[in-house]
Amino acid sequence: MRIPTAALWSALLLAGCSTPNALHSTALEPGDANAPSQVTPSESLAIAQAYTQHGWKPFARNILHGKDSDGILVHTPDISHQTPPERRGWWIPGELNRGVPYKWGGYDNLTSFDQGVADGLAAGDVSTPAKRRADNAAVSTRAVGLDCSGFVSRCLKLPKAHDTTQLPAVCTPLPDSSDLRPGDILNIPRGHVVLCAGWADREKRWVYYYDTGGAPDYWKPSLKESPVEQLLALGYQPLRYRGMARESKPSGKEILTRNLQSTALRVADPEIGAP
Repeated sequence: MRIPTAALWSALLLAGCSTPNALHSTALEPGDANAPSQVTPSESLAIAQAYTQHGWKPFARNILHGKDSDGILVHTPDISHQTPPERRGWWIPGELNRGVPYKWGGYDNLTSFDQGVADGLAAGDVSTPAKRRADNAAVSTRAVGLDCSGFVSRCLKLPKAHDTTQLPAVCTPLPDSSDLRPGDILNIPRGHVVLCAGWADREKRWVYYYDTGGAPDYWKPSLKESPVEQLLALGYQPLRYRGMARESKPSGKEILTRNLQSTALRVADPEIGAP
């Protein structure tokens, strides 16, 4: 029997396993024992892909464009969300959708997200300048999903969400962007964060990364590729999580399959996404 791709990713995630890849035959040194969690590059990317491919079916009751019961303004990224036009919503009620939607301040796992949708909570909540100014006071408890730092925190198996100002405290700065490996992050404090998924070319000019909240599909997680120099010019800082297992000597072997690489969205002119 052929197992659907999304179901396979979810099963791997729930089982705590990583996907089949070239690094399975490579010995890894464990991360810092004092780090908040331990994770391998393969596990990190498998979690990211599971969020990207997760299938769910929302209904009209999961749409909210207005204040929740606590008085917090929420805008779900459903297909009816059209403002601003370049950052429109995407999910469609009554249909099977793929990818966990962006939610300001969100840190849901797949189980809590599905349960929230089943309970009629709002499916996502887009970032706005007003929310960024209000920070935690603008986080709705009546919406489910995850934002960029919540997404990366899940991919690093962190026991609690670390925002873009807290992530550097559990990471080590990399001396050069060419040192980036799968499972590392590119972070802008109070800006945005993405998960490195490897190099798209031998010259290390284009980098693969998982992102949620950034162009061109702002409000859902996806695999992208961009020129690393342009990301650095925007202020992204290359960091390695201290609990990340690593090769003692980089082998250059890829984690992403050729099939996954072919699905990456090419973003030639990246910008700072939603925090």
